[in-house]
Amino acid sequence: MSTVRLYDTATRAVRDFQPLKKGEVSMYVCGATVQAAPHVGHIRSGVNFDILRRWLTASGYNVTFIRNVTDIDDKILHKAVHEEIPWWAVAMKYERAFALAYESLNVLPPTYEPRATGHITQMIELMEKLIENGSAYAPGNGDVYLEVRKLKSYLTLSNQKLDDLLPAGDADETYKRDPRDFALWKAAKPGDPSWPTPWGAGRPGWHLECSAMAHAYLGAEFDIHGGGLDLIFPHHENEIAQSQAAGYGFAKLWMHNAWVTTSGEKMSKSLGNSLQVMELLKRVRGIELRWYLGSAHYRSMLEFSFEALEESATAFRRVESFLQRAKELLGTIPNPAIAPEFAAVMNDDLSVPQGLALISDWQRTGNTALSNGDSQEVGKYAGYIRGALDILGCDPFDAAYNSNSGADLSSAVDGLIALLLEQREAARARKDFAAADSIRDRITAMGISIEDTPQGPRWSIN
Repeated sequence: MSTVRLYDTATRAVRDFQPLKKGEVSMYVCGATVQAAPHVGHIRSGVNFDILRRWLTASGYNVTFIRNVTDIDDKILHKAVHEEIPWWAVAMKYERAFALAYESLNVLPPTYEPRATGHITQMIELMEKLIENGSAYAPGNGDVYLEVRKLKSYLTLSNQKLDDLLPAGDADETYKRDPRDFALWKAAKPGDPSWPTPWGAGRPGWHLECSAMAHAYLGAEFDIHGGGLDLIFPHHENEIAQSQAAGYGFAKLWMHNAWVTTSGEKMSKSLGNSLQVMELLKRVRGIELRWYLGSAHYRSMLEFSFEALEESATAFRRVESFLQRAKELLGTIPNPAIAPEFAAVMNDDLSVPQGLALISDWQRTGNTALSNGDSQEVGKYAGYIRGALDILGCDPFDAAYNSNSGADLSSAVDGLIALLLEQREAARARKDFAAADSIRDRITAMGISIEDTPQGPRWSIN
């Protein structure tokens, strides 16, 4: 089993990954707060950590992957008022939207996907432990707070100073011993959902949810905690604070993916609906959108533009076209293989851009081998490309991209274009070149390119 090296936000260094239990990896990634349809900024995290999971699995680890759903939150309650439907209907509506987006981009389903509202008991148990050991307090108004000045260590992930922080701003400051103390539990407000506790009815604070769920599924200590860069503070800092105050070792390594930006700014829903995943899938296929979102290093900002998306999709289609031609020459789908040099760059903190450069090199070499009819070389490089694409979640032969309905449609399109190509060949045979050119122009106008090869004409999507 080769050594995987990953960047740890806590130590600010790339270090050898050593799991707590040999051969196994336990990983928790913060999932969606389901209060709106997902845009590509949301889904990038899903793609990035899916690549990590796939690489760890390919490296021989048995991976337990937890990605939660935050289905109770101020934003969800606000959206329920705006949409005039119950809060739980809002949560379910957008949870399904996220699930569809993940599926469309071939993000593997998590081992478990817990919802916050399904783990209130575990949250109450955690608060009881924190109050009992003096780390948290219930002032009598129904809220429960963590007393941050009592913590042995705090803010080590974001490297801030406590006295420099603004008030937490998550509850009425009147009852707090320090305005920086954050709410574990919020007292019920009229009309809001609530659950009974020893300190009064209310609902959980955001940070408490993830600590309780991570502990429930992965135990007191686990290997990797992931999420977006914007979660380092306050969310992940406060997860660490309350978990360690309860005596849990919590996460051993912290990983954060960077944002998708537009004009240098973090993408947000205020930009409108055009960057929602399902809207973009009207312009490109799921496999092409995933290729684009996964193309930058996970710790680098990805500056979104429609031009960059189209260029990326075109580049992927060339890779896809090579694999299709390789299949035709070999008479079978080439078997995937992990090239040593690809393994080396993935072991180096998931250096996907270097992996894409390797794919490009293999494609060029493979195209030369195709021209020479060298099936052995074609099979070798097509196998390397398929192996890399499988890790990136972009293998065009993956069943996830070839559902029954999709396969039927592809077969129908292939048959129709084959018929047109036969008509073109017949026109050329009778030297009716005007008719042959007219057929070719009609096919080209549909966004399909034709290549005349020694084995006959073949087509691909531009």
